[in-house]
Amino acid sequence: MEGVGNDFVLIEADAAHGLNLSELAQRLCCRPFGIGADGLLVVGRGERAPVRMRMFNPDGTEDFCGNGLRCAARFAYEQGYVNTPEFTIETLGGQIVPVQLHLYGGIVGQITTQLPPPRFHPRAIPALVDGEVIEDFPLTIAGHPLRLSSINTGTTHTVIFCDSLPDDALFLEVSPRLETHPMFPERTSVLWAVVVSRSEVRVRIWERGVGETLGCGSGAAAVGVLAYRAGWTERIVRIASKGGMLTVDYREDGVLLTGESNKLFEGVFYLE
Repeated sequence: MEGVGNDFVLIEADAAHGLNLSELAQRLCCRPFGIGADGLLVVGRGERAPVRMRMFNPDGTEDFCGNGLRCAARFAYEQGYVNTPEFTIETLGGQIVPVQLHLYGGIVGQITTQLPPPRFHPRAIPALVDGEVIEDFPLTIAGHPLRLSSINTGTTHTVIFCDSLPDDALFLEVSPRLETHPMFPERTSVLWAVVVSRSEVRVRIWERGVGETLGCGSGAAAVGVLAYRAGWTERIVRIASKGGMLTVDYREDGVLLTGESNKLFEGVFYLE
């Protein structure tokens, strides 16, 4: 399945019973020798919610994933895990995420998920700096002076607002170094962002544990929240990446993230 170009191998939890999911993610997500994906989604019935989703990056680390939530939501609805377009999904750390499927003639179109309220304090990001928030923070990476803003929207994100998106040389030199900088003990995803107007921001994404991706749901939420807090955009803003468009609606009780998800193909993978 995919959401704004963020592609996933999705399997049902019962099929993976007894398997090491971290090792399985590394194998399935490897593009030359596996199926190839930005992550592995393991979806089943939950105890605290009708549906439970676990997501693993290609390097085997478990993570939170905004685009993965929409894929899991569509899958669960179409597989009959739920019989209503509004339900909840349990995800990393026991977080309960409300979901609303927008149906058109009984077919799933747009999907809205409510991500948890963003966390700004360095201890909650987490980041090893003093202060209450990390906004417009100066840091030099590989000789390049940067101004950073960091936030947790379910997972750790660092946003670099700039006048134009970086070329490959700058993007590939700085992004992986920033991901693994000692300032971020759990690493960070990196989003380069250009404010186009008060209703749209363009981004280029380096996702922790993955590398460059075409889309990132929780990252789009991070960009939308930070741009609004800076006074550059409205509360509701479109975030455009290489994979497509997401709509972010920043509210006091969380962040509404709306976009599509699509099932591309299904098949059988043979484990030795």
